[in-house]
Amino acid sequence: MQNEVSYTRHARIGVIRIDNPPVNALGQAVRQGLLDTLREALTDDRAEALVLLAAGRTFIAGADIREFGKPPQAPLLPDVINTLETSAKPLIAVLHGTALGGGLEVALGCHLRIALAGTRVGLPEVKLGLLPGAGGTQRLPRLADIDCALDMITSGRFVDADEALANGIVDDVVADTDPLQAGLVAAEKLLQGQYTARITGELPAPTTASDTCERYRQRLTHDVPYLFSPFRCVDAVDAACRLPFAEGLERERELFRECMGSTQRGGMIHAFFAARGTHKVPGADADSSMNVLGLLGNHPLFEALSTHATKAGVRLIDLDDDTDNDAGMAVQAYLVAPDVDDRRRRAIHDALPAGTPWVDVTTSQDTPQALPAQPSDATLVLVSRGASQPICELVDRADDPALIQALANTLKNLKRPVVVTRDESVIAALEAALTRTLAHAGNDKTRTVAAWRAEGWNLSPWLASDNPTEKACDDSERYRRPLDIAWQKTAKALVEAGCVHRDSDIDVLAVQAFGFPAHLGGPMFRAGLSN
Repeated sequence: MQNEVSYTRHARIGVIRIDNPPVNALGQAVRQGLLDTLREALTDDRAEALVLLAAGRTFIAGADIREFGKPPQAPLLPDVINTLETSAKPLIAVLHGTALGGGLEVALGCHLRIALAGTRVGLPEVKLGLLPGAGGTQRLPRLADIDCALDMITSGRFVDADEALANGIVDDVVADTDPLQAGLVAAEKLLQGQYTARITGELPAPTTASDTCERYRQRLTHDVPYLFSPFRCVDAVDAACRLPFAEGLERERELFRECMGSTQRGGMIHAFFAARGTHKVPGADADSSMNVLGLLGNHPLFEALSTHATKAGVRLIDLDDDTDNDAGMAVQAYLVAPDVDDRRRRAIHDALPAGTPWVDVTTSQDTPQALPAQPSDATLVLVSRGASQPICELVDRADDPALIQALANTLKNLKRPVVVTRDESVIAALEAALTRTLAHAGNDKTRTVAAWRAEGWNLSPWLASDNPTEKACDDSERYRRPLDIAWQKTAKALVEAGCVHRDSDIDVLAVQAFGFPAHLGGPMFRAGLSN
């Protein structure tokens, strides 16, 4: 049985190594392992300094998503980090890949942080309706500029190693590519006095931060007044600046529990998990893909795909380019833009071997209009809402799971998120319901738009004209309800017709293709709440 955390010693340097693939998530076994190996390291008289690192492609990339929604299991992460911070021996965290969420909080609890070049760090909890609840809001302001701390915590933004160094989040960035070697070198430098170990919780907090915190509250009130957790993030950072460290940690946990009890957290967690498997076709080979695609016509999507083609190992052949030396290669699927005239389209299609995948690429523009008619010769239809919304919908009209899985995987490899549907376009159905509801709103249209804008959804692209200064009225729910009902009915009808592999795929398209607020989860999530 593999130990998720192990301890070894290299001369006078003790090494605590996390090995919990694929991303070294902080599951219960890892948390317990950190305590056990730290205890072992502290009793090793020959170890003068300790290094904490992770195996594989990344440092700790956050919490273990398998524990989401389950009762917490001891030891809790805040207690683990507090124990690491009080280590009697200097403890060095070596970061590589990413150090995110609880992973960065673990590093902040160490006495020195070394990052390999290319590392990214961040506290993205706010994107799940939460705040960093294991000391991140208390320790980061003691290391970084208060503006940097508030920006990272309220936005969930990642920063690269150089920016982390410039803001004091890490103590050094090294060119070494081996975390172990980098850690051993750093430990020797520390013992020789070239680095200084510091207990983050004992560092002074910013004392003139109240104005900065208030400025962030005002900014959030202007930008995202409908969100819950960003304001609690500011409150937690404010507590770090006003309260002793231990009391600040207690206040952080109180605010974290408030976020945990928020309905917005449920919507955001749902949207997060729903987006993880939208490209998967039940019963198909999950690993199949294509490496040669033919492009016919012009479409913004083609340019976006070409950006990542080389790295993904996918050859894109422009069939309109007579100079393309690879035009004779075995094309595995043809992506056809709507600007190709019928005569040329038919000539090329008829010359292909029977069964060659033929994919019509259509765009639902940012103005309400029906999608183009889907030609009978199309095997699949790839629907996009335009360049501003990267997610696509791949509609299977051939009932060929192997084919659509291979193309879906290829699009994913090309950094294009994709939702696989069947027979009918979910994007088209949702758009039709949206435009129909707004058309029927009549004199209430302006208030309907204002009511949804107050919840974070900008409906302006579906309007011929809009008054962005219109404020939501006291009875906003009344004006939101018709569209809520229309989308829920449409979503349920799509599910009953078998157009989706997973009910939640509709929510993903609602959020990522239409900008529906993630904290509301989506129409299927909303329907569950209303039931």
